[in-house]
Amino acid sequence: MHPFIYFNFLIFHTSVSMDTNLEDNDLTRIKNDCCSETRCSEAPFQKKENQVRILTTEEAAKLQNDRELVSEFKQLKLEREAQKNWDLFYKRNTTNFFKDRHWTTREFEELKACREFEDQRLTILEAGCGVGNCFFPLLEEDPHLFVYACDFSPRAVEFVKKNPSYSEDTCRAFQCDLTKDELTDTITEESVDVATLIFVLSAIHPDKMQIAVRNIYKVLKPGGYVLFRDYGLHDYAMLRFKSGSRLGDNFYVRQDGTRSYFFTNEYLLQLFTEAGYEEVLNEYVFRETVNKKEGLCVPRIFVQSKFRKPQNSNAF
Repeated sequence: MHPFIYFNFLIFHTSVSMDTNLEDNDLTRIKNDCCSETRCSEAPFQKKENQVRILTTEEAAKLQNDRELVSEFKQLKLEREAQKNWDLFYKRNTTNFFKDRHWTTREFEELKACREFEDQRLTILEAGCGVGNCFFPLLEEDPHLFVYACDFSPRAVEFVKKNPSYSEDTCRAFQCDLTKDELTDTITEESVDVATLIFVLSAIHPDKMQIAVRNIYKVLKPGGYVLFRDYGLHDYAMLRFKSGSRLGDNFYVRQDGTRSYFFTNEYLLQLFTEAGYEEVLNEYVFRETVNKKEGLCVPRIFVQSKFRKPQNSNAF
């Protein structure tokens, strides 16, 4: 694999304060900082690397000292109530929380380039679609798509179906727990060209992540891609969790009960290859979120990856 490295000149304007608990506010920033961007020609604010960010001495000490885990009783309760907590999240925020993601075709050329001929209608699965901030812009940009869109939250799926742009000619939205419900109950086996997992897998318990990626594997065509982007190890949000939020290694709970895992590319590689995928690209995205008012510049770290189902593959 020969991952490319390039620089985009991006600056993000946020209102986050270093004095606040970032657990709730940062959920907004995390989800939106990939979407809202203005060009800046003065300095590079995004780059892609193969190595995790090195912590400062202060940051390393904070993580070292934060060894207390949430009780097993509470962890089991969070797992049982995971769907309810995300449903409450969408009840509170409706469709106004996340911004539309217009960057996906820039970052993932497979959303277009995997066509065998120009007008081929590609079938895409968006696993963890939320209220459609990713796939509705895709459908607007490319009329030769059919999208299966599923989400853990029934309320999110209802918001998708109520969107004026929703049409069963181009999309089918359905509720699905990737760790329990078989995608093949809704989607024909080996019929999907491209699947996206964008800020989704981090919300699943690490013990169940491979169930989810194997579930997707079954509906992918041989040679089909999974396009992945999620939180990376040592991201600013990880470092801002207060003591008592830690569920396990790189795994935390927010105040609203939703959870977040912070990935290394090594962990991700193992997760996908053990499920049968081939690695195509697997790297860290380094960005800076700038708050001019506060005079702050904080590091954002994501993992961006592409995995492919082998041409000669056996379904699990």
